[in-house]
Formats: sequence, C-alpha cells, structure tokens
Amino acid sequence: MPEKANWNSKIITEGDTRAPNRAMLRAVGFADSDFGKPIVAIANAHSTITPCNSGLNELAFAVEKGVRGTGGMPQLFGTITISDGISMGTEGMKFSLVSREVIADSIETVCRGQSMDALVAIGGCDKNMPGAMMAIARLNIPAIFIYGGTIKPGNHKGKDLNIVSVFEAVGEYNSGRISREDFEEVEKKACPGSGSCGGMYTANTMSSAIEALGMALPGSSTMANPDQEIKDLASLAGEKVLELLEKGIRPRDIMTRKAFENAIAVVMATGGSTNAVLHLIAIARACDVDLKLDDFETIARMVPHIADMKPSGKYLAVDLHRAGGIPRVMKVLLKAGLIHGDCLTVTGRTVAENLENIPDSVPENQDLLYPLGRPLYARGHLVILRGNLAPGGAVAKISGVKNPAITGPARVFNSETDCMEAILANQVQAGDILVIRYEGPRGGPGMREMLSPTSALIGKGLGDSVGLITDGRFSGGTYGMVVGHVAPEAALGGPIALLRSGDTITIDATDNLLQVHLTDEELEARKESWQTPPARYRRGVMAKYARLVGSAEFGAVTDEF
Repeated sequence: MPEKANWNSKIITEGDTRAPNRAMLRAVGFADSDFGKPIVAIANAHSTITPCNSGLNELAFAVEKGVRGTGGMPQLFGTITISDGISMGTEGMKFSLVSREVIADSIETVCRGQSMDALVAIGGCDKNMPGAMMAIARLNIPAIFIYGGTIKPGNHKGKDLNIVSVFEAVGEYNSGRISREDFEEVEKKACPGSGSCGGMYTANTMSSAIEALGMALPGSSTMANPDQEIKDLASLAGEKVLELLEKGIRPRDIMTRKAFENAIAVVMATGGSTNAVLHLIAIARACDVDLKLDDFETIARMVPHIADMKPSGKYLAVDLHRAGGIPRVMKVLLKAGLIHGDCLTVTGRTVAENLENIPDSVPENQDLLYPLGRPLYARGHLVILRGNLAPGGAVAKISGVKNPAITGPARVFNSETDCMEAILANQVQAGDILVIRYEGPRGGPGMREMLSPTSALIGKGLGDSVGLITDGRFSGGTYGMVVGHVAPEAALGGPIALLRSGDTITIDATDNLLQVHLTDEELEARKESWQTPPARYRRGVMAKYARLVGSAEFGAVTDEF
C-alpha cells in the first residue's frame, strides 16, 4: 500500500501519545503490523427486522475478507433500518424517511469520529441506500456501496408473487374478487426468503441508480441476496475500495452532474420509483451538485421507458438480471447517446470502459427489455407537474396508466388512515380524485408512503378510474393515476391545504398540469382563514425532524436548504 494509505487513521494510530488508542484497537484484533495499514469502515445495515436486511451479515464478512486480503484493516459497525413493507399503513411509516437521515448521520458520525480512511456501505431496504449515499457524499472518503440484493419471487398457482401482491390481495379479498384461501396463500408465499422487494420498487430503483451513478460495482444492482455471486462481489468490493484509496479517487470525483444525469436516465428507462426523485436530489445536495425537479422532466422527455418491470409491468429484478441487468440497459442507452460514457466509476474506469464488452442491443426472444426504437413508452414514466395546486412541483408516475389526464371532484382526507377506511368501506367511486394531505415531510411528519390505499384501489378495480394526490410519498410498488410530493405541503399552507371536498381537480400528465378549478381570489380568501396545525410530535426524533426538514422539491433533507 502507498505511504499515505492511512492518511486519516494515522491520527489515532501513530505516535507515543496514541498508545491508549492503540491499546483499545489491540483489544479488537490489531497487531503491531496493522497500525500502519489503512482502516476501512464497513457500515452494515444487517437486522432481522426485515427480509431486506436479514441477509447482509454474510456480505459484510465477505467485505472484511476482501479488505484484509488487500492489505487493509476492516472495522465493522452497524446502522439502522426501518421496514417500509411492515410499517406501511401505520404510524410507523412516518419514521421511514426519517431513517434516511438517521442512517446518513450515523455513518458520517462513526467515520469522522473514528478517523476512517475509506468506507464500504451495505444496505437493503429502501432508505438504506440514499442514507448511505448521503453519508458517502458528505464524507468524501474513498467508498463503494453494496446493495444487499433482491428477494426471489414466491409463487401461487403458477403465478410469481412479491410483497405488492399481498397489498393488492387486501383490496381483492375485500371486494370479493378472490377467496379467503387464496388470500391466505398469497400472504404465506409472497416472501420466500431474504432480499429486498422484488420489482422495480424503491430498493431496486435506488440500487440501479447508484450503479448508474458509478458508486457500485457493475452488475451488482439486480443480484439476488441468496446467490453466491453477490457474496463474491462483496469480497471484490473490499479489494476495490483499497484501489480507490491508492489512486486517490473520491466519491465527488465520481458523483458529478453528468453522473446524476446517467442515474436519472436509467431510472426512466427501467420504470423506477417516484422516490428516486426525492433521493437523488438529496444525494446531489450532499455533494453540492445542483439537481432540480425540472431536470427529471428534461431527461424523461429524452429517454424512453424500455423495461417492462413491476409494479406496472410483468417482470421482477431477478428477471432483469438474467437479461443482462443494468449494464445491458446502460449499454443500449450509451449507444444511443443518452448517457455519458466518460463518467468515472468505482472500478477506476469510465462508464464506457466498464460497458465495453456488453452487447449494445436488447436480447432477442424476450419481452422484458424493448429496443429504443420500439419502447414501451416513448418518454420516461416520471412526470413533473405544476399548477395552482403545486407551484413547487409534484411527481406523477404514468407507466401503466390508461388515461394520463383526469378531471373530477375532490374527496379530501387529512390522513392516509382516513382515506384507507373510506376505500375499504366502498365510499370511493370511479371519477373521484382522492386528496391525502398533512402527510408531507413536516406535516406528517415524515412523508408516509401510500401503498396501502393505492394497492386497495388496484385490488378493487379502481386503479384506472380514480386519481390520488398527496403531499406524502408513494411506494415504489405504487402505480395508477397518482401524484405525490405536492409542494408546498399542506402543513406549510400550500394550496393543497385549502381544498374542500367537491372542488374540481385536473391531473394532466400530458400537459404537466395539476390544478384546482378555483380563482386566485378564492384560494387567497381560503388562505386567510387557514391556520397552521399543531405539531403532532413534541419531543424526540420526529419533533427534531419536523423542525429541520425542508420541502420535497429540495429532497426533504434536514441540512440547510
């Protein structure tokens, strides 16, 4: 290793005054010959809280092996997770987005506090990835991210299942469309083992985006957690991070403006989650890259949607992996000039160099990846809407939507729970536009995902005929005429706070419009009588989060915005 490989950790390992520091390191396995080696932090989000993270320990141990074998000293520490799937539809879901900040803060805290030279971060569930990447961006020490891998599908009556199958089965059973026996079998068989939710939901969306960003090893983002190849890749990452250290390559050398454009292009091509908008903006802000909502619309107009992935399509991440994974998608985009080939990556090579031996067209005799000349959709599936209901912007996902525009009467709810009760009580009709407010970053607080009501609508057969807008978020498993991230949020007195049931609302993804059919004068009159709602949390992490968090249009971050 080069002389300065321990450029940071030498603060705690060299000199007579650091004898106490070395004494403590000896207790965790350091020998005399180890104190001059670079110390590599391994941030491990393992837990048995969720299948997304239950298989991460083996990956962490594989990273340790790779680091030791290349002349470094690994130090392993844990960080947290929240299971989005388990907390969905409950008060606990408010803590999900908060966990992104806690993860980022915890990794930054350990790496700065312990003077680490480099970092490998391992994550599974949705917020692990942006949380780790925000920390990596802040720290700017040589780093690689490892995705814990996707879950394999379950199966019932010859049909592949995943967690969204269960959410939709709730609506199907409630409306009498499936039997009690099938309902219970779907629950029992949907999640057969470890790994993150299987479709192009938020976890697989963010793993794909991070690979496209250049911060994960090629091919890693669609591997399945139980498979040996992901363990082998983890060991390789332990080796590669020391190469980055030797070459002096840091995250901000990789995460440039052009790299973020590559990540957005891949999200559009694969039909990824609306959460990618929130998280990529947050990561960009952490490394001082100017990324805005409108950049997503610009790239969406350029990049066709070519991957037929769930939730709106047919296939899961394991299927995409068999078709060549994200490298195959990126090579197709590169050939067409839709991504930047000169961006540096954690391999030490450029995107174009990494993709040199990847075929530059979609595989034959399959219907998962479509050619650019004959895409599923001519433009990206994420649409940025604006109008008098969202002057700060909102995000719609139009893949699988039969009618990209809908006008109808508002049904206003002040929480997700109230809306869900109305859906299950058959109080929602075709043509309604559901409004769920006071669920934004500050108002929730925590910006809950709305997978329960959207899945219930799908299960009841109302997915194409009912619109839904919210200042909260949507799960990556959501599809239909739904609009989230409405800004300003209701808790800040945004126009969504002024709506009343019966107001006429238009959602138009073709013209990028979200508006209520009221005059400016009427909205202003309503604003004068509106009052800021009392804080829902007075103490603890949620109270602190609500005081600090910014608008969704800026990534809902707790740093200065």
